[in-house]
Parts: sequence; structure tokens; C-alpha cells
Amino acid sequence: MIFTMSHPLLLLLLLVCSSQASHFYGTVMTYYPKNTNADGSVTVVIRYKLNFHNCGFNSWTCLSGNCGSETSVQGTVDEESSIWCQTEIISTRLVPSNAPFGLVFNGGNWIRNTQNNIVSWRAVTLVELRNRSDTGQANTSPQTTILPAVRVPSNCQRDFNLLAFDPDGDEVRCRYGNDTSPLNECNPCTPPSVLSLSSSCTLSFSPTISSNEGPYVVQLVMEDFPRQTINLTQTSGSEEVKTTFDAISKIPVQFALRVDPVAPSCTEGLYLPKFLPPTPANRAQLYAPVSQTLEINISAVANISNISELQFSGPHNIIETTAGEGQFILRWTPSESENGESHPICFVVQAELNSAKYHSEFRCVIVTVGNEPTPSTPTTNPTTILSTTTPQNTTTFSSTTTPQTTTPDAASTTQNSTNVPSTTANTTNFNLTTTPQTTTPNATSPTQTSTNVPSTTANTTNFNLTTTPQTPSPDAASTTQNSTNHSVTAPKDTITSPKTPSNQNVVALRMRISSTSPLSEDDIRNTIIQQIKDELVKRGLPSDISLRLVSSEEV
Repeated sequence: MIFTMSHPLLLLLLLVCSSQASHFYGTVMTYYPKNTNADGSVTVVIRYKLNFHNCGFNSWTCLSGNCGSETSVQGTVDEESSIWCQTEIISTRLVPSNAPFGLVFNGGNWIRNTQNNIVSWRAVTLVELRNRSDTGQANTSPQTTILPAVRVPSNCQRDFNLLAFDPDGDEVRCRYGNDTSPLNECNPCTPPSVLSLSSSCTLSFSPTISSNEGPYVVQLVMEDFPRQTINLTQTSGSEEVKTTFDAISKIPVQFALRVDPVAPSCTEGLYLPKFLPPTPANRAQLYAPVSQTLEINISAVANISNISELQFSGPHNIIETTAGEGQFILRWTPSESENGESHPICFVVQAELNSAKYHSEFRCVIVTVGNEPTPSTPTTNPTTILSTTTPQNTTTFSSTTTPQTTTPDAASTTQNSTNVPSTTANTTNFNLTTTPQTTTPNATSPTQTSTNVPSTTANTTNFNLTTTPQTPSPDAASTTQNSTNHSVTAPKDTITSPKTPSNQNVVALRMRISSTSPLSEDDIRNTIIQQIKDELVKRGLPSDISLRLVSSEEV
């Protein structure tokens, strides 16, 4: 009688395990070294995502070296009902020294009937904790994450720009896994035939035939390479040289790609959701002080299909709320133990029509825990912002890049900013000014250091290139009464600025131009762009520089 009652229970448990084992959706792992103790032991925090058909937890095992002892906590990140569930495990390991070690995750089977015939899963991580000669600290892995499954219609071109951020400043490269290497990084490692991979971690999909529709397994390896030759020093005193051709550490990035049947249109905003401001730009860097809640606002539109949900990957204690149709908010409050770390958050918006599902583009941001850098540090990244100065009877278009002056509340007001390296403490203002025929004395910009291009005719557009001190005067952005406002506005996260200018820079600026009076395409193309070009040439740029309006639309 006892055997008869327990037998069905045993069978049920076996079926549950088998179901999870045959529905693997990939994994990703990153690590952060923490403390080096007096006895030479090292504490390292390892975060990894596990993606299965059902929510569940599992653990990686030691592959090589001394992997030490482990304590862990876990939680559910996100799930698509009846399709996949992503969980995060935060593993704290105490290892006896800073010698490198390897971890492996293998077991059951991927999702069924994959187009590239991948059955069993296997993933490998190489943890490198030796002290670097360039930073004086232990190496940190690249930071990234991934959704369990991303979608693309078979007739639509799409690039998946994976997040590839390295806290040490290393160059991050991606490649497909290698099943002939000593570590045997996957089993097997057959790449998807419908994707091409760049070393900068962009996966490109081109339209394909209907016979190529279906699920694919994507098994990548992400590695960090030093930008100059460095030495890695072990606590025992031994050293190893790493050149710019030698990977320091490696992490797996594995997920499923679903090539869906053709979409009626590949234009974003119809069937495929289109992101709108204030959605952060891909690879934007955000800041979140300890114990302060960071809010990431995400907005998308699909005029024909129906937006159904936001899918995301990041820390498991992120809270998602829906603020309206196509409006989502992600909130995350970092803890003291995460201070100084950088955490990736990736997301897509999914829309549905009948039985078809459509994904937006794939976007990621990196959130650094701590206050945003201040201008007191020469290498601090500035925040790119836009402002409008409107003296009486003067229309001013102003795009300004200024160093960030962080206040205790700065995290809540500058969360969607995109930071770019700065090499100077001064700010550069580019002003486009439309001057009426009769200019009043107040129409002159109050900025004292501006250099004005003389106007030779009435109603002409003047382009002013102004270099101002680090802290502008309080009245430099004043607005007088009875003025007509015309502004060039763009979310902070949509501006990409280059590093130190060179002769081979390609600069892309995405902005929205709004005005209470008509502003035709001819004005934009012929007058504004030409005067920008003329002034840049006067300022020392080559005369053969090319400025081009990539796209425009009337809102």
C-alpha cells in the first residue's frame, strides 16, 4: 500500500525535472571581485541567469582550479507566461587565493526542434581574479545580460546590439562558442545560419526564406581584452603577461532566437513596436545611489498590433509597473553591497495581433551604483543635455554639452542620460539663432565669450559657436517676457557624442525640432546645415566634411 501511494508522487517529480531539462533557454554569467583578505583568500560575487520553460533554480559546478565555498540567494527576474522564466542566482564564493578558476553548467536539453540542431546545453566561465598592473585591482568580467528568447519576423532586417560593458575599461569582444577548445564551451557550438556576428557584439539578421523560420540556439562567448600590455599578479608572486591579443576572462551569453513568419510590414511603429522618448538609448549609462530608487521609463507605440507586455532582464529585485498603453516603468533600489558595481538591464516591448507576436528592437542600459561623477575629476563623463535660450523677439536653437553637477537628488532627474568621455573642463555651446529684421538690444545673447557670425541680410540665420567657462553665469539662459519659443529638444539619452575629435569622427545627433511657426525641410537642409558646416570649417575642421540629415518626420 505504501509503495502504491508513493509511486505516483515519484513519477510526478521525474516528469517535472524532465520537463525543465528539455526546455532550456540559455544562461549568462558575470562576476565582481570584492575583498582580498589577510590570508590571501578572495571573496567574489558571481551573478548568473538561468532560463527555463518553468521557473527553477540550479547551480554551476567547478570545472578547473580551486572554486572555494559558495553561499547564494536567488529570485525570479521575469517570465513570459507558458513560454519561459528567467531566474537570477547571486553566488558569493570565498576562494583560497586569487588564482583563476573555471565554472561549468551542463545537463539536460535545449528547447525542442532547434533549426541548428542543438540538443544538450553546456556553458563555461573563466573567472580571473589576479591583480592587474594597470588598475592595481582584481579583474572584473564584462557586464551584460540577455532575454531568454528574442523574436524577429523572417522578412525583416534587425540588429541585436548586445550590451558589452567592462568596468576595467577593457575592449569587449564576442565570438561563437568553440567545442574543439580544451574547455569545450558548448555541446555542440553550431552557430545559427541566419545570424552574422561582429566582434563588437552585434548580431545581424537579414530577411530569409520561410524554411528557415523556427527556433535557433545562440551560444556566444564574451571576452575582455586589455587595451595595452599588462601583467596579472597572483598572491604567490607569479605573474603572467597579457597583450591586447590575449583574453583575460570569458563569460557565456546563451539564448534562443525565434524567427517568426513574415510580418505585413517591417516599419517600426506599425506591427513591430517602436520606442519613443523618454526610453533610454541602447547602451546608455545610468547612475543609482545606494538605497535610492532608480526609475527607468520606457515608452513604445504600435499602431496596428497591440502592445501586450515589457520583457526585461536585470537584477531579480527590479519592480515593473505599467503606466498606460505602451508605458512601463522599471524601478530598482541598489543595496550597500552593490555600491560601485555596474549592473546591466535589457528589455524589449512585445506586441500581439491574433496569434502573431512582434518584438521591438533590443535595448540595454548599464546602471552604475553610486553618485554620478562630478566635474572635479578631469576624466569624468559629462551629461549631454539640451537647453533653450529665448531673448525677446529672438528664436534660438541651442544644443549644449555641460559637465554634470551632481546633487543628492541627481539620480532621479538624470537617470536617462547618456554619458560620454570628456577631455576638457570647458563646455562648448552650439547655438542656431534666427534674428528678426529689426533686432532689439535685448536680442543679443548675454553670454560674454560668444563669437558671432555677422548677419548681412535681414531675417538671416546666424550660427554662433560659443566656448563658455565650466560654470555658466546665472543669467546666461534667461528668458524674457513676450518671447516666441522655438526649441530643439531631444531626450538626454538620444545624443551620442564622440571622444576627443579627430579627422575620422562620425557624429550622429538625433534631435526633435519644434516651432510655433513653420520650419520647412528646405530651411533645415539648406540654411541650418550649411551654416553649421561653414562655421565648423572656420573653426578648423576639414573643408570636405559632410553633414547629412538622416531622417525627419512631421509630428
